[in-house]
Amino acid sequence: MSAVLERLSPAVAARLYREAPLEELRARADAARQRVVPGRTVTYLIDRNVNYTNVCVTDCQFCAFYRPPGHAEGYVRTREELAGKLSELAAVGGTRVLMQGGHHPDLRLPWYEDLLRWMRREFPSIEIDAFSPSEIDHVAALEGMTVEQVLGRLREAGLEGLPGGGGEMLDDEIRREVSPKKQDAQGWLDVMRAAQRLGLATTATMVIGFGESVEQRIGHLVRLRELQDESLAAHGNGFIAFIAWTAQLKNNSLERSWRRRRMGAGPEDYLRHAAVARLVLDNVPHHQASWPTMGEATAREALRGGADDFGSTMLEENVVSAAGTDRRSMTEAELHANIRAAGFVPAQRDTRYRIVRSFDE
Repeated sequence: MSAVLERLSPAVAARLYREAPLEELRARADAARQRVVPGRTVTYLIDRNVNYTNVCVTDCQFCAFYRPPGHAEGYVRTREELAGKLSELAAVGGTRVLMQGGHHPDLRLPWYEDLLRWMRREFPSIEIDAFSPSEIDHVAALEGMTVEQVLGRLREAGLEGLPGGGGEMLDDEIRREVSPKKQDAQGWLDVMRAAQRLGLATTATMVIGFGESVEQRIGHLVRLRELQDESLAAHGNGFIAFIAWTAQLKNNSLERSWRRRRMGAGPEDYLRHAAVARLVLDNVPHHQASWPTMGEATAREALRGGADDFGSTMLEENVVSAAGTDRRSMTEAELHANIRAAGFVPAQRDTRYRIVRSFDE
């Protein structure tokens, strides 16, 4: 079956988004999932989110995690602190650390390289997915280098994957309102293009609920699809997975924004978006349900409407939870129970979705 023949145009995608009954959308998305990732297996990852610093100069309105330089609550994690966190991860069979931080004005490229070399030497069994396109852009600006030069040096030091943080909404109108100091949409895509060219594992993310239109949401998905087409054709390495969630508005300055009355997205909106994303992103194989932001019940429903992955244990998570989510981590047994409750078979994976263990009864 040709993906090109089935490909949704932006206009058709927007019409489906607005008008199609939710259950019809979910059925179509599930069928699309079965064409790409057939079977009843739903994967998950044992990992930990580690924030090496909360100091940031970007002042995004939706972020309740960061602290400006000089703030009493600002920190840069010591090697001893990081070793404790990574040792705990290794002890429970963790395979990946997702390490990100703020845009610290005083941390230069050699600091990041030394950190990666130390992690690779001390914890060789743990994959290092670290930083984000906006962090890479920040370091490149500090060093007067290209993003590809920065990524190349970080890869040599031990970086294996670049997570999709900072994507939020790939629409410059929205970005100017909620994160005006952060790179624009094209800048985010350019960093990911370079990372994919260098062979790094990459994921694509999206946050809905900033008051954007359906057309702006579809525009984000289409921009991801176009970059995926380009990267797969050029070197066969594109986004491994797509993850969307809703803006968490409880503990940040957006709650006081003039756009507040138009902000937010509920469970039905999320499930509709997850289904449309699976249909539009016909070239991104894996789609992840977001239990930390949407709750377990809604995430289970997403597995029946296009998603094939239930995320991770997240032994630690600080950024999204600071904005108002209720839960930061989940045990492996709880992951299994949720996946089985949705009617699927759990399987532990690594970053690139290679199966580590399957738990088919």
